[in-house]
Amino acid sequence: MPVIETSGLTKVYRTYRKERGLWGSIKGLVKRRYDETRAADHVSFNIEEGEFVGFLGPNGAGKTTVLKMLSGLLNPTSGDARVLGFVPWERRNEMKRQFSLLMGQKNALWWDLPAQESLELNRAIYGIDRARFKKVVDGLSELLEVQDKMNVMVRELSLGERMKMELISALIHEPRVLFLDEPTIGLDVVSQKRVREFLRIYNKEHHIVTLLTSHYMQDIEELCHRVLVIDHGKIFFDGPLDEIVDRFSGYKILSLTFEKEAARDLSAFGEITEQTPVSVQLKVPRAKVTETCRELLEACDVSDINVQEVPVEEVIRQLFGERRENHRGANAAATEAAQVTRV
Repeated sequence: MPVIETSGLTKVYRTYRKERGLWGSIKGLVKRRYDETRAADHVSFNIEEGEFVGFLGPNGAGKTTVLKMLSGLLNPTSGDARVLGFVPWERRNEMKRQFSLLMGQKNALWWDLPAQESLELNRAIYGIDRARFKKVVDGLSELLEVQDKMNVMVRELSLGERMKMELISALIHEPRVLFLDEPTIGLDVVSQKRVREFLRIYNKEHHIVTLLTSHYMQDIEELCHRVLVIDHGKIFFDGPLDEIVDRFSGYKILSLTFEKEAARDLSAFGEITEQTPVSVQLKVPRAKVTETCRELLEACDVSDINVQEVPVEEVIRQLFGERRENHRGANAAATEAAQVTRV
């Protein structure tokens, strides 16, 4: 049985659209016009025990809305969801004790207390046995290398140290499900790496279901075997991360190094993305890679040739850009049709 199940999960926000000026205000008293925004649109997926799943999408795509519904912070407009067999928005204590939500832009710890005392308050809230609490906190603080920071005021910790303490706070009750919303946002490269290593080890040792949203593709690439991709509230991809490149990228990257300085323009073979006197990087359609390699080897003194996939971050960036343009085009067409109908 899946740990997380969603079926047709939908969240629609209605916002009042006021016309300009005094007359617009008066009209609004009689009849109000509303715009509808579908933050989540018939979202359906299942997650099994122990899975570490990435949740990708541009800003405003609906990622955080879905996490909040699965955490019980928002009620859906329609659809159904189960987390550990519970309906999240019923907010039952049995479920609250088995999941945790960590948002990188929100603080769960008390700023004017030492980290240890903030954690002690959480221990009391969850009713955790002191011996068990000490064992868990000692283990987590050692993994995150913050043993010497436990008695420092939270507001005096660095951003990286504070995020590590937030992770400890989220995990002291040993949840079975962990929702992470941008946990590495704003962290330096070293802190990001340490947090990623911790999450990988913790997931492997405890088989905890983890659903991660992040704008840092390195987080997703290093941690997630499976990704859900959402845009304009709809999930349009669910599968292995590598499959995104195979399905949505029409190109590969050819890197060539020459015996001596290249004497000719190679733009006829593909789009030049990088070039030095003795090397070049070409973006070539996937279907023409073999043919292009053969032509380049015949035409140039090549000492080394390498074929690579386009980086997944670039594929996703281009994909979202194309979908955004298509969405704008569809909206413009719908608006024009509506205007014609009114005329």
